[in-house]
Amino acid sequence: MEIEKVLKQVEKDNIKFITFQFTDLLGVIKEVIKPAEELAGTAEHGVWFDGSSIEGFARIQESDLFLKPDLGTYAVVPWLTEDGRTARFICDIYRADGTPFEGDPRFVLKQAVEDAAGAGYAYNVGPEPEFYLFRADAASRTEPLDYGSYFDLSSHEGYKVIKKIIGALEDFGIKVETSHHEVGFGQYEIDFNYGPCLDIADKVLTLKYCAKKIAQIFGLHATFMPKPIMGKAGSGMHIHQSLFEIKSGKNAFFDSNHKYNLSQAAFNFIAGQIKHINGMCAILCPIVNSYKRLISGFEAPVYVTWAAANRSSLLRVPKWFKARPEAARIELRCPDPTCNPYLAFAVMLRAGLDGIKNNLEPPEPVEENIYQLDDASRVERKIDVLPTSLAEAMEALKKDEVLQEALGRHTFERYIDIKRREWGQFKQQVTAWEIETYLDTF
Repeated sequence: MEIEKVLKQVEKDNIKFITFQFTDLLGVIKEVIKPAEELAGTAEHGVWFDGSSIEGFARIQESDLFLKPDLGTYAVVPWLTEDGRTARFICDIYRADGTPFEGDPRFVLKQAVEDAAGAGYAYNVGPEPEFYLFRADAASRTEPLDYGSYFDLSSHEGYKVIKKIIGALEDFGIKVETSHHEVGFGQYEIDFNYGPCLDIADKVLTLKYCAKKIAQIFGLHATFMPKPIMGKAGSGMHIHQSLFEIKSGKNAFFDSNHKYNLSQAAFNFIAGQIKHINGMCAILCPIVNSYKRLISGFEAPVYVTWAAANRSSLLRVPKWFKARPEAARIELRCPDPTCNPYLAFAVMLRAGLDGIKNNLEPPEPVEENIYQLDDASRVERKIDVLPTSLAEAMEALKKDEVLQEALGRHTFERYIDIKRREWGQFKQQVTAWEIETYLDTF
C-alpha cells in the first residue's frame, strides 16, 4: 500500500495512535507507540531504537537501528479504543546506513524466500498453533479455563473467549479456517488459511498477540508454552508446507503417478528436512521446556520417520481431495508455538531446498505405530531419535552449515549465545522433583 492510501485509511478509521511492532530473536513481540500524525514521517524515515537492549540484536557499539513499517500489514487493533483507536504495523529493521539489519528475523525469512525464488519456487505454509487458557488469578497459575477434551463442546466461557479471539483475527484481516478444543483441559487450537510463508509468519505473531490480549480482558492467561502441565498434552504447532512453481503456478509437490501423489521434488524436500532435523530442532523447539513435550505417549513425534496415515511420524502426508491437487502438502509435526515463525520457516525452507538441490532420497516410510516397535526393530530399520534436550539440538545446529547459512552468521551466533545462557541457567536449578526424590533418601 502506498503511504497516501494508508494515510487516507488512517483518517477514515479515525486512528489516533499507531503501534509499530517487530520481534526479537526469540519471537517475542516488541512495540513502539506513536501518535497517528507521526505516521507519514515514520514511513519515510523510520523510528530509531537501541538494538543493544533487544534480546539477540546488536552489540552496544553497533546499537543504532531503526524500524520501517511494512505498509501492507496495516490493521486496526479492535480492543484498543480508549482515548482513540489504534492501528498496527509490522516493521522491518534497518542499520543506521539504511541497509537491512541481518539480525532481523523477518529479513532472515525474506532471504530464504529469495533463495527459493531463485530455484523457481514459492513456499506456502499452514501452521496449527495450540495454546492453553489458564485462570490468571489462580494460585497454581495453571488452573485451566475448562475441563473439556479433544473436539468437545467448549464451555460457555471458553466459547466467548475463542469467539472474541477469532473476531479480533478477522479484524486483522486473518481468515480463520477452524478452531476447536484440544486434548488438554483448557487447551485450544486456531487454524487460519494456508499462504505465503512471510505473510503466515506475520499472522502467527498476530494470533499470539490477539490470544494473549483477549485472554487478559477476560481475566485469563493464554500461554503457548509447549508443556505447562506434567502428564498432560503438550502444545505443538504442526506446520503444513508445500512449494509452488512460480512460472506455472502449479503445486510442485503433486504427482498423481505415485501412491502418495507426491512429486520427486516433494520426496527430495522430505529428505532434506530429515537430514537437517536435529539442527532444525534448536529453532523449531527452541526452549528447555520444548523437550518435555517431545516424549512418547502424548502424540508428539519422537522418532525421525515419515508416512501418510501415521500420526506418530515426524513428517506426515495428509489426505487431500483428488479434485484439489493444489492442496498436496507435507506436515512437519515437531515444531511448537514458542518458535520464532520467521526463523522456523526459514530453516524449514532451506533444509527442504537442500534436499532438492542435492537430489536426496528419504528413507522408507514407516506406516505402523512407531511407539509399538521394540528397540531392536527401530535399530534394524535405522530409525533415528529426535534430540532429547535443547543442548543436543544446539550441538546439532552448530554442526549444520546449511542451517547456519540460512540464519546468517550474525543471527546464528547471537542465537547460540542466548540458548547457551538459557541452558546454563536451567542446569543450575534444583527442582521440586529432585527435593522430593532425593532429600530424604540420601
